[in-house]
Formats: sequence, C-alpha cells, structure tokens
Amino acid sequence: MTERATGAPGMSLRHPDGSSFRFDPGSLCLELLPTGGPGPLARFEVLNEPVDLTGWAAESRLAGGLRLTVTAAEVSAARELRDALWRLTADRAHGREPDPADLDAVNDAAAHPPLTARLTGGGGRDWAPGATGSQLLSTVARDAVDLFTGPYAHRVRECGAPDCRLLFVDTSRPGRRRWCSMERCGNRHKVRAHRARLTDTGE
Repeated sequence: MTERATGAPGMSLRHPDGSSFRFDPGSLCLELLPTGGPGPLARFEVLNEPVDLTGWAAESRLAGGLRLTVTAAEVSAARELRDALWRLTADRAHGREPDPADLDAVNDAAAHPPLTARLTGGGGRDWAPGATGSQLLSTVARDAVDLFTGPYAHRVRECGAPDCRLLFVDTSRPGRRRWCSMERCGNRHKVRAHRARLTDTGE
C-alpha cells in the first residue's frame, strides 16, 4: 500500500507485516508496481475499485489537482499494464530479453491519448478537465517508454536484498544505489553485516 508524504521524495510503503518505509522508485511508471503484481505479488493487490486507482494517482508524482473519472474496466487495464511493467522491469534489471506480449501491453496503453497538462493564468500548472483512467494509463506507459529508452535505462535495478523484489531506477549522480530503501533493506543489511563481524571476532 502506498501513501505519499508531502515534500518527501517517493512514497511510504506499508508492508503486510505492519512496518512502513520510504521508497522512491525514481519514475512514475515504477510507482505503479507496488500496488500488486503478477504471481505471488498478487497478495499485495490494492487496485480493486476505481477509487483505488484515483487514490494511487493522487499519491503519485503527478502534480496535484488531477480529477479522474475511472471505470471498472480501466482498473482491470491498470492491473494488466502494471503486471506487464513488473515483468519488463525485472527483465531489464536482470538483463533478460523482454516478452513481446509485455511490450505490446505497454505500447497499446501508450497509444491512447495521455493526460493533458495546461498552463494557468498565474503561471502554474493544472490538468485539463475530463481526465480518464485510459489517459492516466497512457501517461504511465509513455513514462515507461521514456525510461526504457532513456539515459537511465541501464540503471534499472532490483533491490539487493535477497528477500526483496522492489524495482527502481537509480537516478543518483554516483549511480551506486543498491537498496529499495536505506531505511529498510539498507539498514537490515548493515545490521546483518555488523552481527557477522561480531561473530567473526568472537565478540
């Protein structure tokens, strides 16, 4: 489950064990992944009703003020797109060839008109009225096209923890990010390494 904290990068993820932590996947399309996924990831599913998809959009890195009308069919389409993105992103992270069916799913979603941003009189930005779930998914899919063909495509990674499957793109300048979150997997790795050193020294 996701929850955006105002002013903080990324989102707050709540694990089924009750713990929560900050996670910044680095792009809009990858923010969709923690809402569920294919196979065993289905236990994390949170996109069940139209309100769930509009809630995700409000918590995403899209600018605020988006007013969506979403149908049940568009929620189903969101799950299909997300599952395809999960597989494509994992394949990219591990250097595997993508499944053509997953490429088709992203390309088909991207072929629809995207959300339309517009300039306000005060120099701000808002969204054109009448936004739909299909437009939202097109925007997400186009973001995926930009990610997988852009300068950070080689930095798409899976968290280095053996029990974590979260995927992210490392947009940091040094390009050495290993963990979904230092708050969770990074710190757990440090604790394990510290305990191993103590064991080795007999302390």
